[in-house]
Amino acid sequence: MIKLLIVDDEQIERDAMKAILDRAFPDIMIEQTNNGNKAVELAASFRPDLVLMDIQMPGMNGLEAVEQIIVDFPHIKFIMVTAFDTFNYVQSALKLGAKDYILKPSKVSEIRTTIGKVLKEIEEERELRVESNMQREMLQRTLALVETDVVTQLLFDHVHEVHLNMLMEMLDIRSTSEVFVMKVIVPDGMEHLYSRIKEKVRKTRSGWMGALYDRQLLIIIFRDKDQFYRTQAISLARDILSVGNTNQKAGWFIGIGNECKSLEEIRRSYQEAIIASSNPTLPIKYRFYHDVPILNETESRRQAKYLKKDFSDQVRLGQWDKLKSSIGHLIQAYEIEGVELQQAQQFVLEALWSIWSIMSDMGIETAAPIYNYQASNYRQLRAETANLLLDIKCSFDKHYENLEADTIHQIKQYIMENSEQNISLETLSNKVGLSPIYISKMFKEKLGINYIDFLTECRIEKAKKMLADPEKSIKEITLEVGYHEPNYFSKVFKKMCNVTPREYRKTLLGIKD
Repeated sequence: MIKLLIVDDEQIERDAMKAILDRAFPDIMIEQTNNGNKAVELAASFRPDLVLMDIQMPGMNGLEAVEQIIVDFPHIKFIMVTAFDTFNYVQSALKLGAKDYILKPSKVSEIRTTIGKVLKEIEEERELRVESNMQREMLQRTLALVETDVVTQLLFDHVHEVHLNMLMEMLDIRSTSEVFVMKVIVPDGMEHLYSRIKEKVRKTRSGWMGALYDRQLLIIIFRDKDQFYRTQAISLARDILSVGNTNQKAGWFIGIGNECKSLEEIRRSYQEAIIASSNPTLPIKYRFYHDVPILNETESRRQAKYLKKDFSDQVRLGQWDKLKSSIGHLIQAYEIEGVELQQAQQFVLEALWSIWSIMSDMGIETAAPIYNYQASNYRQLRAETANLLLDIKCSFDKHYENLEADTIHQIKQYIMENSEQNISLETLSNKVGLSPIYISKMFKEKLGINYIDFLTECRIEKAKKMLADPEKSIKEITLEVGYHEPNYFSKVFKKMCNVTPREYRKTLLGIKD
């Protein structure tokens, strides 16, 4: 409801004005007062949208009152009410920002017209604010979906440079050349704290959060050059852990990978974060990869050599012989170097955990690999490791046997039919019943294109058709094809078509400059 304040030192004038307004605009709320000082007070408590301000009043006059009110409430609009002989005052009021003036005396029709015009302006501004807020909220939701997708693709796939750069710009992330990964293990039943964790990360303006999947949350952190790496990581880790219930701290753990020089190397930090989080029973609920126990420098280099092998590609391609060989070489290296058997078993288990984690990310359910007993010799370690690896492979084979052959077709069809919507990997995951990470990988492998690029192509093709209609504005087309910011849409269109939407339309319609 629009609020209106009448300020006039003459009671009869106020009552007459209120009577006119009640008949002409029955839906507005009206208050009145008789001097400038009270008008300033009412502006703070009543918060009017429009003030009818008499100029000549005892004490504080109308101009002084307007000047004071505008300082604290610049959105309030004013219509000055005055007699002919004070017209110079009206000019001063208009300079202060008053919308119009009403002369005393005026016809009822003139009063209705003048006030009605400003009331309509107020209503239009309200509608624009509502629309702007809705678009802002929609944009924030869209950015949140894009953010989780970009994390997934950076760690497990490929992300288009145009989307990455625009996301950096739109999320106001302080871009640096160094990044690292945190892997957060969230206790069962605590998934509802995702939004609070995101708030902690967002406050730092230095991180992207992935989706929470199977109690695991991956965060890409951009280095803050004003802090040491460990200081920044520990501070954020403690902030994240602070959102949990103190009675359930045992279920939380954060593994922290090493710094990388660029996003192209981010997968290495992700693998290190996996290893750092491999023992969530530690009393301190976060651990750096640097702090993972090793015997000496020789074993450290040997362990790193094998753990850096691309388990991701071997699992994805089903190269189980290569995986078995890699693990076998790892065990042999520890035996030759005389690594204590218990330590060797822990190192091998960490390698199996990384394979298991990749499987989980692909949406393949399998039990976490656990040795049932402490091996008494290396022969037993080899045999038990082979059994664990075989169990993982069986889960892989079973998954692919049950996978429907038309999954890719379903995904393509869904994207083409719903390209104007905010389609995320999570949306596709719910549609076909596969994990977001697996969908991202499968889509790229089968079609040779990233799903975001495919979605973008669908949107741009739809936009091209709409641009043939001269009655449709660029803003309308932007919203109808699934974008919320015309500038962002224009950048993507130009990236895809080498011309802006306006230039494309001119060429299409044969319009010359």
